[in-house]
Amino acid sequence: MFDTALLLTAAFVAGALNSVAGGGSFLTLPALVFTGVPPVVANATGTVALLPGYAAGAWGFREDTEPPPGLSMKLLVVLSLIGGAAGAGLLLVTSNDLFSIIVPWLLLAATLLFALGPKLREWTAGGKPSTAKATAGVLIVAAYGGYFNGGLGILLLALFGLLGQTNLNAMNGLKNWVSALLTAIAVAIYAAGGVVLWPQALMMMVAATLGGYGGARVARRIPAPWLRGGIVLTGLVMTAIFFYRQ
Repeated sequence: MFDTALLLTAAFVAGALNSVAGGGSFLTLPALVFTGVPPVVANATGTVALLPGYAAGAWGFREDTEPPPGLSMKLLVVLSLIGGAAGAGLLLVTSNDLFSIIVPWLLLAATLLFALGPKLREWTAGGKPSTAKATAGVLIVAAYGGYFNGGLGILLLALFGLLGQTNLNAMNGLKNWVSALLTAIAVAIYAAGGVVLWPQALMMMVAATLGGYGGARVARRIPAPWLRGGIVLTGLVMTAIFFYRQ
């Protein structure tokens, strides 16, 4: 009963967090690991659980979504699917021991990049990114998302900011659409590889979906600095927990 309550609560809050600005796997991954699930399986299962939450969050931001400069929606769809498939395939050949070592560093990098997002945009201001650079950026982040979902939204927001987007709600809507696409193809590969615990994934899906839609509607009314500060704090806390576990 305690494990079930923990997983449902983590999934609900993660769905809301993902719809706001990302970082939901900062909660689902530790919750699954705490209940005894091996790290690689926990990452895959948590990713499956958050898929409908991404879709619900995207629908919640539907009035605001628009592509970043230099990319079309059609190209974003293709890049998201290709990158997500590549990352998911890489996860299937990664051992639990190696993944446990990599996780805290990935979390730390994602959190720091998001925290420095405004400064990075200032440093890169003045020039328009080419389609080639934008394409490479989306492919790399999508592959990261297919491999390790933690901090995916944070990286996508940082990327869209570097590509010239400034409206946080528009960035959030696009982030959720891209996350849903790359996660969908990754989930298919995880399922084929047999690394998903479906009982946990299915019940967490319901909670994440409710949290995703509700979070998106509420987030549109919250000041951007508050959102950014809360996400950075969540990322730092979860990073510290995983380093401590090592």
